[in-house]
This record gives sequence, structure tokens and C-alpha cells, in this order.
Amino acid sequence: MNSFSARFCRKCLHSSINVENMIRFAAMVNPDYDIYKRSGFREGHPIGSQDAAYRISVDMIQDGYYVDFVELLIRVNSFGFMGSHFAFRGLDDVIGDVMQAGYNFDEATGQFFEDENQQITRSWGRLLDGDERQMAVIRMDIAGNSLLVRENPKPQIDKAYRLLREIIENTIISRLGRLWAWEGDGALGAFMLGNYSSMAIFAGMEILNEMFLFNKTKNPLNSNINLRLSVHSGNLVYSEDEIKCLKEDTVRKAMTLESKAAAPNSLVISESLALSQDQSLLNIFSNTKNAASEKYRIYKVSQD
Repeated sequence: MNSFSARFCRKCLHSSINVENMIRFAAMVNPDYDIYKRSGFREGHPIGSQDAAYRISVDMIQDGYYVDFVELLIRVNSFGFMGSHFAFRGLDDVIGDVMQAGYNFDEATGQFFEDENQQITRSWGRLLDGDERQMAVIRMDIAGNSLLVRENPKPQIDKAYRLLREIIENTIISRLGRLWAWEGDGALGAFMLGNYSSMAIFAGMEILNEMFLFNKTKNPLNSNINLRLSVHSGNLVYSEDEIKCLKEDTVRKAMTLESKAAAPNSLVISESLALSQDQSLLNIFSNTKNAASEKYRIYKVSQD
């Protein structure tokens, strides 16, 4: 995974744009990038096109920004930049190299994501510690968990929760999300790619409907498993440390909504998230409600 070849990108940059634009585009994905520090050239000293293309390609790979950099080149190639048209020669080879390294490319959004047949990581194979992105998170909690544990033998509990995790994780991954935390009686998923906020909402709705079927046909316990779900979106600083992620404001807001507003077998979405959704989707949810100074809308699934 992530075994990129700098030669395709180097050739593409050298044959397509000048050094000034190479440096500009590199800084757009990594604002701290300084080609003079990385190359050893004195600041202000002219850098040849081939040297700049090689240095930037290698540094983007080494620093973990290569996928973002290639996505930027694709956008600029398609839409231009600041009123100027750009045509990157050899860009198809660059894209092919990224895909060969274990990624799929979504033409609708212009984004790469891990080929899930090869590898699934919490970072989508691209985020670094400290990266800040707009994301949506989904929080799940098992209503009445303590009572379920007391009233059912441990082997049945273990089996039921293993099957539950499969439902949660498979649903999240199927919508390009990642399961970030599993606490036994709760979970946290994150979405970053494509229309990530809608992906998170649809994942929550699908989980509730899957649980209706699960409780009717596969649940080994003597009572239903009832879930409370919430979805919220906002800025989030990524960390490999699960505890740090749980302390992020966006995550804490989702957890508050779940604990204060969600009823068993329901999905709560924050009002700020709801305002960015199509009306056809919001028609399935309730009108705006309030709980603990938070505005939200709710979707419920009956278990009858």
C-alpha cells in the first residue's frame, strides 16, 4: 500500500507547468512546504524545472500528501485555476500509479479512497496525525445495555454483539466511512469522502432498518437490541489515538445528541447538518426539536 512512483508525477509536472506553479500547487496541499529547505538551494536561487518536479513529487510522497496533491492536479486539469487553463500531460499515468498502489478513484467527486479489497484503515490510507478535515461522525449506543447483559448468558451476548458489530462496520464501510471506535456498548464512525454528511445519515438509517430485521430473524438474545444513533458534522483534527478523536468538539457534539435527544431505535441529526440536506431526505425526519440547548431532527424505526 502507498508504494507510489515519483517518476510519473515528476514527468507530468516538468512537461506541463512552470516551477512557480509547481511550488504554488504543492503549498496548496501542504501550506508549510518550503522547496528551498527541502532541496538545499539558497532561497531565491533559481531551481530548474526537472529539479523542482522531482523534489516536489518525492516530498509529497514522503510527507503523506501525495494523494491530495494528485487530486489537486486532477481538479486543476478539469476546471483550471484562477482563470487559467492547465493541461497536464501524462496525468492518466499518475492516476494509474495511485490506483496501482491500492486506491480506487471516484470520478464523480474526484477523490481517491482505499481499495477495500486490499486494505481498510481508519485514515482511509491518506490522513496524517494533525490533519484537519471537514467530516461527519455517527455515534451509536445500545439502549439498556446493562439490562441485556444481566438477563442473557455471556456466550449469547458475545455472539449478538459480534453480529451487531458486523452490521455497523459493514454499513459504515459500504458508504466509504470508517469505524473509529468500538466500546462494546457503543461505536463511533467517521465519514470524509464524497457527500460525507449524507453518507453518514444514510448509514444511520440503514443500520436501524437492518436492526429491525436482525431482531426478527438473527438475534440470539431473549429481547431486542435497541440502538440510539446520532450524526453531526464539522471540523475534526485526525489522530491515530482513539482517545484524542473522542475529545474533538464534533465528536462530543454527536455524543451529546445521542445521549440527550435520541430515543431507542432512532437516529438524531443536528440542525446544522440538516440544513445542508435535500428536502426530500428531511421529509423522512421530524420537524426541528430541542434538547439540552441543541436543535435536532429525529428519524425513528418501529420494532413492532
